[in-house]
Amino acid sequence: MVTKPKDLRTGRSVWEQRRAPPVPHKPLKRDIETDVLVIGAGITGAMVADALRDSGLRVAVVDRRGPAKGSSTASTALVQYEIDMPLTKLARKIGQRDAQRAWRRSRLAVDAIKARLNELEVPDTTERDSLYLAGDMLDRDGLVREHQARKAAGLASTFIDRSALRARFGIARSAALLGYGNLAVDPRKTTIALLNAAAAQSTTIFCPVDIMDIAAVRGGVTATASNGRRIDCRYLVFATGYELPKQVPAKGHHIASTWAIATVPQKRWLWPEQCMIWESSDPYLYLRTTPDGRIVCGGEDEEFSDETARDALLPRKTATLQRKLGKLIHGADTTVEFAWTGSFGGSDTGLPTIGQIPRMPNCWVALGYGGNGTTYSRIAADVISSALTGRTDADADLFAYK
Repeated sequence: MVTKPKDLRTGRSVWEQRRAPPVPHKPLKRDIETDVLVIGAGITGAMVADALRDSGLRVAVVDRRGPAKGSSTASTALVQYEIDMPLTKLARKIGQRDAQRAWRRSRLAVDAIKARLNELEVPDTTERDSLYLAGDMLDRDGLVREHQARKAAGLASTFIDRSALRARFGIARSAALLGYGNLAVDPRKTTIALLNAAAAQSTTIFCPVDIMDIAAVRGGVTATASNGRRIDCRYLVFATGYELPKQVPAKGHHIASTWAIATVPQKRWLWPEQCMIWESSDPYLYLRTTPDGRIVCGGEDEEFSDETARDALLPRKTATLQRKLGKLIHGADTTVEFAWTGSFGGSDTGLPTIGQIPRMPNCWVALGYGGNGTTYSRIAADVISSALTGRTDADADLFAYK
């Protein structure tokens, strides 16, 4: 197998409460040829397939589980341009110019996601501002510097002091930054809508298919499935999320664990403006609302990936998230209706790696999603589709293998 199967998530996420629209797919019963093979039918594979098909390439998608059956459904789907790594800290790692470029590109990616989802009329897509609270990574003074750095990069930001934060949002912290124009989405509906859009343009989706071997040469790539069927393609794209391909260098990337809850609906006690809230802390707490009035709250991340240990912590982590939510949002009904846990990836810089795999001609990958998974999936779709159609992406060097 080219990726080691993982138990990507446990529990039932809030997105699974209703039946999902079908995605046309079928088993792989014969050898096929295509321009691009995308391995993975989650949010990244969906965005990549949609972009590649829109560029005029023939595309096939395979997945060992099925459409939107992996970690995408465990996402809490705060689609933000604000990168997990604060701009001031990222500048110290990669330089101010490149840090500004990365944040600006993230801003553009959120705008592109918004435009595409609006075009497809994807349900439960809501524009939201985001409130970044002072914590143990950036205190009040750190947020002042972060605010100034964002403005210098041309990114709209408002600094909110303690008294204004309490008066406007009812939250007791020393300070916060308000960012604008992010998205709250349903990750399952989003993934399915993008896959269906690609399928409507003759993209073929094969499930369940486990790729056992890949032979990559300058002239193209051959992927062999567990049933012996072959897929010959000009290019191959790994969109396997947190099941990292064995052939891909993973230096600087890691797999960790996260937990999330969703409360019962409560129109009355939702905070003013319903902006997405997250902390400048490690680990950080984050929360958002849903269209039916629930609070989705996640965090309590741990730097390990053992699924058994992760799952065993679900009751304790659920109670901790419930307690922290009640402390932050006074008066909220913290009764938990959904609780789940899953694997997620990160990197030393908070940025993904998107590029051609060393020593694997014509094979591409995106690694290191973290809290900006959906945003980075859009960047991956743009960078890879540009490269495979002979265009130049101005920011591709930011995410390429170093």
